[in-house]
Amino acid sequence: MAKKSHASALDLLEKSFDLTSLGSSSLFVLVGDEPFVSHSILAMMREALCPVEEDRVWAWREFVGDDVADPRDVFDEAATVPLFSTGMRVVVVRSADAFVSRSREILETLAAKPRGSRGLIILEVKTFPSNTRLAKAVAKNGVQLETSIDPRRDLVAWIRSWALKHHSISLPATTAGRLLERLGRDLGQINQSLAVLAAQTTGSKQPIPPEAVDHFAGSTQERSAWNMIARASAGDAAEAIGQLSDLIESGENPVGLSAQASAVLRRLAIAARLMSLPPGHGRPAGLREALLEAGVAAWPKALDEATVAMRQLGPQRAVRLPLWLLETDRALKAEASRGMRSRLALERLICKMATSERSKISSPGDRSLSEGNHSSSVHTKKLVRRNS
Repeated sequence: MAKKSHASALDLLEKSFDLTSLGSSSLFVLVGDEPFVSHSILAMMREALCPVEEDRVWAWREFVGDDVADPRDVFDEAATVPLFSTGMRVVVVRSADAFVSRSREILETLAAKPRGSRGLIILEVKTFPSNTRLAKAVAKNGVQLETSIDPRRDLVAWIRSWALKHHSISLPATTAGRLLERLGRDLGQINQSLAVLAAQTTGSKQPIPPEAVDHFAGSTQERSAWNMIARASAGDAAEAIGQLSDLIESGENPVGLSAQASAVLRRLAIAARLMSLPPGHGRPAGLREALLEAGVAAWPKALDEATVAMRQLGPQRAVRLPLWLLETDRALKAEASRGMRSRLALERLICKMATSERSKISSPGDRSLSEGNHSSSVHTKKLVRRNS
């Protein structure tokens, strides 16, 4: 690992920690907001710098920045050299932003000098502005790693590599993509799910299909939320609203449910816009190709569900999905921010999605709760009157 100010910790996790990368550095700084990456880097460093477990009691000390009453406690720990051991002394300060602000002058002095016989100080911070004297000193004489995930990072490839190296399971790209779709870019949850998947497939040498992800990825509430969105997209308003009721009564936040819906429905809107392009001007060959280009997971169940949703919505209403999502989001953060109003805002979104394209509508702006088949409409009107 080169000593440069913007090295990626995610890259380092795919390798082994190189002790020579530390050189004579006094400070090692982890910058970012991804706790799983930071935790994993520290675990890797602890194994490399303190390989003897018995030595870790004295050689590896951790502090929480907000709990450090006197910064000298940290520096004294780093300066204490054991008499009967050659192991490196390491002091870690977690959540160290406030600690850095209080101890900036001392840290600048340490960063400007070789470590010598002192211990290594590791700082875990959210931000580390590059225009400060401390950051410039670390860039010149220390090591800084970025723990945040670059939005352009190909996490599918990283998940496959991590699953094989740390969990001994083989994931096709479609399975890794499905895991990423379900859990987002939360690497901690993804790692836990990989551990569960590895336990469930012990001894199997076959690649794991994407369907296996649906059995364990996310909490019970998250899986219910995905199913609610699928039912609404397929036109089953009654079932979707029933599941919404169960989710809210179990304590789910309506804003969170709206965010999950947005992650799924925006892909449908993108696919609809791609299909509206003129032939020869970027229009995909067919609906499935458009869905794949829009980011829908490339496995049969995901494509089948998305295809059903697109056909039920129809092209004109599919391109309106971002507008409906925006209206719902604004309502949930304003007049419908609490109580039954938030539930009603989500019910309106469900009914707009579940309305049949074949319904007779007097104008494009009339697509509201009155749309849809008779049974769904009656059920929805009863819920609206009850919740008013």
